Amino acid sequence: MIINAENLDYKALNDLIRSSSEDIQITNCCGHRFIAAGMENKSVTINGIPGNALGAYLNGGSITVNSNAQDAVGDTMNNGSIVIHGNAGDAVGYAMRGGEIFIKGNAGYRAGIHMKQYKDKVPVMVIGGYAGSFLGEYQAGGLIIVLGINIGSKKILGNFPCTGMHGGAVFVRSSCDGIKLPGQVTVSPASDEDMSLIEKHIVKYCGLFGCDADEILKEKFTVIRPDSKNPYKQMYVAN
Repeated sequence: MIINAENLDYKALNDLIRSSSEDIQITNCCGHRFIAAGMENKSVTINGIPGNALGAYLNGGSITVNSNAQDAVGDTMNNGSIVIHGNAGDAVGYAMRGGEIFIKGNAGYRAGIHMKQYKDKVPVMVIGGYAGSFLGEYQAGGLIIVLGINIGSKKILGNFPCTGMHGGAVFVRSSCDGIKLPGQVTVSPASDEDMSLIEKHIVKYCGLFGCDADEILKEKFTVIRPDSKNPYKQMYVAN
């Protein structure tokens, strides 16, 4: 089903998506919010730039954006896949608790904030370029992978990454020299065992966006995890 969003408001567009039993291609998308919120078992392809909260509460199926995306992509998503052939705005993967997000380019502030996992539900986010400040803030689970592809002299991570992190892991294709990290995390070169956790996700990223996985995987990665000897505790209230 092809939906021309040019003369539709976000509510009319989302009503059409929910009522369709077919996979959907959206044309002339320009800032429409909440696209595919709560969706499952459908495929949506978007030509244009979707607005905030794309794929919020996504419970399955797939979303492909053939451009950039705005803020709060995959907010509290539970399952499924979101692929962005461009950059993403702030708070991508906010409270994400399952599924996958692949971003060809860069992510804004607070990517992966409050990410979490439960048993076999492990959310994964792969950022191909750089990530803005507060990456993985209060992260409680899941995997965030930052590849630093084609970022030139830009720092691969912004300020205050992993603040309040108490679960999951962040993998960075960099030594992370010069990047200030909080005392509640450990920072170490990724081991072979560590790399086995993320290799398939990098291979999938490269398949989606036409990169050479071998070239990326031969570089050194740093892994950031919570420090079990110095756990995050009450930062803003008295004990």
